[in-house]
Amino acid sequence: MKGILLLSGEPYKKEIIADKNAVVVCCDGAFDWAKDRINIDYLVGDFDSISKIPSSSELPDLIVERYDEEKDFTDGEAGLNKLFALEVDEIEIYGGGGKRVDHFLSNLQLLYKAFSLNKNCKFILNDEILYLANGRVDFFNMKGKTISLLPFTNNVHILDYQDFKYSLSDLTLRLGECRGISNIITSDNAFFNCDDGVVLVVENNF
Repeated sequence: MKGILLLSGEPYKKEIIADKNAVVVCCDGAFDWAKDRINIDYLVGDFDSISKIPSSSELPDLIVERYDEEKDFTDGEAGLNKLFALEVDEIEIYGGGGKRVDHFLSNLQLLYKAFSLNKNCKFILNDEILYLANGRVDFFNMKGKTISLLPFTNNVHILDYQDFKYSLSDLTLRLGECRGISNIITSDNAFFNCDDGVVLVVENNF
């Protein structure tokens, strides 16, 4: 089952596609930008940034879960945990970029939490898609796209690759270095194989 998590950073400007079986969890202030664009199943958070919490008469099917403002987790983490509890296996996160940098960096930790539980999770911004990976990663019909690889753990090793402009063969990406930035896919069937560590993949949509 697919899960969609909506966060209250920079609003996502494009269409959010959710099939009828997808479950949508909205965190706090994200409701303001998302309420008229997608059917929301759960609204969670401490509600310190939402302009108005909808009443049960307005949205009778919406389930609202409120948390205390002084808590040891973010609203985004609460929303992600809700999706875990609903046993989704594919997750898309929207609205997590922009605004406060500390919130954006903490949102990246949500990627790792999902990755550690073997969930297919993507962080979708207006101009980029981010996700964590190890093993083989394939890219289809993305010729000319810019791809950046950043180590999320120390000493990420890329064993081999196919059809990138700059060589990735036997490449070690280390924390504190920027070597994996701005590579370019050169065919419609490219891949790389990460055989050690966890790599943050950034697909640029421009």
